Amino acid sequence: MISALPPGPRLPRHIQAWLWFRRPTRFLESCRRRYGDQFTIRLPRGLDMVQVSAPELVRAVLTGDGDALHAGEANRDLLEPLVGANSVLLLDGAAHLRQRKLMLPAVHGERASAWTSAFAEVTAREVEGWPRDVPFPLRPAMQRITMEVILELVFGVGDDGRRAELSRLLAAVSRMAGRPLRIALTQGLHLAGQSPWERFVAVRESLDSELFRLIRERRVDPGLADRVDVFSELVRARDVDGEAMSDQEIRDELVTLLVAGHETTATALAWAFDLLLHDPATLHRLEAEAAGDRREYLDATIKETLRLRPPVVIVVRRVKVPFPLDGREVPAGAHLCPNIYLTQRRPDLYPEPDRFRPERFLEEAPEPYAWLPFGGGIRRCLGASFATAEMRVVIPEMLRRVRLRPASPRPERVRRETVLLVPDRGTRVVASGRSA
Repeated sequence: MISALPPGPRLPRHIQAWLWFRRPTRFLESCRRRYGDQFTIRLPRGLDMVQVSAPELVRAVLTGDGDALHAGEANRDLLEPLVGANSVLLLDGAAHLRQRKLMLPAVHGERASAWTSAFAEVTAREVEGWPRDVPFPLRPAMQRITMEVILELVFGVGDDGRRAELSRLLAAVSRMAGRPLRIALTQGLHLAGQSPWERFVAVRESLDSELFRLIRERRVDPGLADRVDVFSELVRARDVDGEAMSDQEIRDELVTLLVAGHETTATALAWAFDLLLHDPATLHRLEAEAAGDRREYLDATIKETLRLRPPVVIVVRRVKVPFPLDGREVPAGAHLCPNIYLTQRRPDLYPEPDRFRPERFLEEAPEPYAWLPFGGGIRRCLGASFATAEMRVVIPEMLRRVRLRPASPRPERVRRETVLLVPDRGTRVVASGRSA
């Protein structure tokens, strides 16, 4: 068995880094045309990222031995300053499984019916405030919806004053979450309070002060047993030994839910409408379905949106011991990256892969590990059910309450915003009254 990295571009590492961050989709597609289903992107600081996009290779990585492939360690440098060392995103092995089991009941899909009315009410309030007959970007509106949902269903804060303050702090942290590389590169840099790191620390400390105060209050809340928000579920959770989560663990997981669920869902919603508004036949069919009780075409539209425009490009595993993959042995220290974007655009799996066609998900189910916007294996996104349930309510609610048209005849270009692929101009639309 060959012990080596798969081939990849021979460009200098700093140029590959520029292409990876500034032209990600074009760079990836060029690499796949030249090197096939596995290739290595080489970035500064010796970071070797092995991209895989064939379902059998994706499966091998996502179901690989957790002791040989560390997902938590792969994310630690970038995310730990923000989400904290106890985040389920940064843990491996037994610690990860414990934290995942504690969190899962709070965000499981079985609770979706309890979330529906909140999703609808938040959407209705947002739509009522939109301008009419003038272009505006939809993605910030979707961000406001997902933030309100987090405040109501995740944090369960009812007091208007505290809700406003928490919203301000969460929004500030969320903005910084969109620039984790800048924070990581300036960590420890002191410029009289003006460096990105110092500004981040100041906001983080303010948020932590508020969160720890909320945690202390929630632990002694006499109505805790009757509360249904995710925060309260985490306070009540117990592991197999009967141990509760610590205040720090709860804080880290609340921030994790914000970082992982706010921007990604808002971006997916913005992409859904960019695709729909430039495809009148699909939009008309979805509007017709929204008037009734069926949801098959809506579900297919959500899946097709997440296939064609996945907010996240890759998932990452750090190789701890040499890992066998398709006849070669990937050396320790490399990063194995199932590539969501490339896997979901394979013409052998999805005919006319660049075409928005929800019908494909009505015709047959995708091959295992060919559709992976939420990752897979034991580290599949905990918030997948929550995000999908939110999209299933927000999209038809908007279609019922307002008539939208695209502000531009052409779909949005893809732009990278740190770890997300976002609409370049925020999905600019025009609202013109209520739909029939």
